[in-house]
Amino acid sequence: MTLGAIGLILLSLLLSAVSAPPLAAFLPVAAKGAMVVTSEPFASEAGVQILKQGGNAVDAAVAVGFALAVTHPFAGNIGGGGFMVIHLANGRNTVIDYREEAPEKATRDMYLDGQGAIIPKASTVGSLSVGVPGTVAGLAMAESEYGKLGLRTVLEPAIKLALDGFPVSHALSESLRHYSPLLSRFDQSRRIYLRNGNYYRAGEIFKQPELAATLELIAQQGPGAFYDGIIARKIVATMKQYDGLITLADLRNYRAIERKPLTGHFRGNEIVTVPPPSSGGVALIEMLNILEPLNLGPPDAYHSIHLMTEAMRRAYADRSRYLGDTDFVSVPVAGLLSKAYAANLRAAILASPPDSPIDAGNPMPFEGPDTTHFSIVDAAGDAVSNTYTLNGGYGSGITVKGAGFLLNNEMDDFTSKPGSPNMYGLIQSEANAIAPHKRPLSCMTPTIVLRHGTVRMVVGSPGGSTIMNTVLEVMLNVLVYKMDVLHAVTAPRFHDQWKPNALFLERGRFSADTIARLRQAGYTLRFLKSMGECEAITVNPKTGWRFGAADPRGSGEAVGY
Repeated sequence: MTLGAIGLILLSLLLSAVSAPPLAAFLPVAAKGAMVVTSEPFASEAGVQILKQGGNAVDAAVAVGFALAVTHPFAGNIGGGGFMVIHLANGRNTVIDYREEAPEKATRDMYLDGQGAIIPKASTVGSLSVGVPGTVAGLAMAESEYGKLGLRTVLEPAIKLALDGFPVSHALSESLRHYSPLLSRFDQSRRIYLRNGNYYRAGEIFKQPELAATLELIAQQGPGAFYDGIIARKIVATMKQYDGLITLADLRNYRAIERKPLTGHFRGNEIVTVPPPSSGGVALIEMLNILEPLNLGPPDAYHSIHLMTEAMRRAYADRSRYLGDTDFVSVPVAGLLSKAYAANLRAAILASPPDSPIDAGNPMPFEGPDTTHFSIVDAAGDAVSNTYTLNGGYGSGITVKGAGFLLNNEMDDFTSKPGSPNMYGLIQSEANAIAPHKRPLSCMTPTIVLRHGTVRMVVGSPGGSTIMNTVLEVMLNVLVYKMDVLHAVTAPRFHDQWKPNALFLERGRFSADTIARLRQAGYTLRFLKSMGECEAITVNPKTGWRFGAADPRGSGEAVGY
């Protein structure tokens, strides 16, 4: 090589270094004290504000939950529901289930016509799609049982954001325009979120005085205001306006439920996750059990994708057949989580050609039964992993008149008709059939990973049917491939949910060789722009430093101090 050629190479490298982003852009946010990661920057700041006021991780989580109802109406909510996984530094682990419920008047075949066919959009748009909301009850229970500051204090950031307003982001502006066909169908949604066609532009201030008044009532009177007071009456009036089913009795009878978390073990780590009526924890542990002893090989290569995909297919097949609300149906949880059952499934994977036809397994012999996520770790080592949802973007599209918040369309997560897919393409069974006061099956997978009793990782994601697989892949990126948390949530994703028979890949993220090998093996490939929006935290077990990463697929933020 000539000296001139060497000079050109050095000049090229120098120019690349000058124009390249700073190294910090490729590193997770680091903090010695506490870390908050959410899907929206103002909500992240609200959580940190509460921590700096002396609150713990639960106080911060409740503050974030209410703040997102203001700043992230796409999924943040007080008109929906979800699950909160809590780890306390004293060793206690618990789950608060505040999933929505079917109203008393709900019936098994309410979305079928006279010929037994599913009525289009009946379970996804408008009043009949709304389940009894659980978010306010769940957040209030968490604050009462495990918070330090009280509901009045932790609601202050959300009330201020609603009353004073906040600048609309480009993402929110585009989202409201995209969902205008849904929101414009309902008068209050059209007025508040679309300004009757005068769409919000990025940078404009979005004030929500009616929502501020609603949050102020909850702060002053507690959850009773929502379930048996002024807000409850507004919900019922809106239901009557649109011929919905929810009554004052439905609201009065709603209760958040504290449940024992599911626990699993993977290569020396304890997995603390959510039980039914979410299917997420069961599916996650089942997949980890299958994969635990296997040499997965390099990430995002044919061998690892093949093994993980086959684990996914079997977990989703079992989800379809067995999972439902355990307060109503018997679910073989112990069998599905059994290491022996996983060994049988693993042996079948290793003995079968790729993408072989499969059905749900038989866990009985081993029996002894659109969404947003945020992750928080405080200075004391308490942690919260919380996923909650309106289901589809902006839920049912209905805003409660005089109260300023959207209602969910969570009834679509029930089985409208056994064997028919829901809005996410998931096939569901009689175990998830509609019944009064029953909670619909969920894919939400808020999870905390412990190592020797202390927090190693806090993780979760939105994404409908892709949630469990997103959480699985991000966890494996950290626990197996030793990626830092930012690279773990940024890495390419893939997804297989058994039916439809397709392996979904993020477009442009996998090598041509890997794609060719997957096709040669018999997989039917489909491509999506992106999957999930994971918000995650890892903790260095030796130094205690917290590292946070908001998924670049979204517009969230990690904030620590």
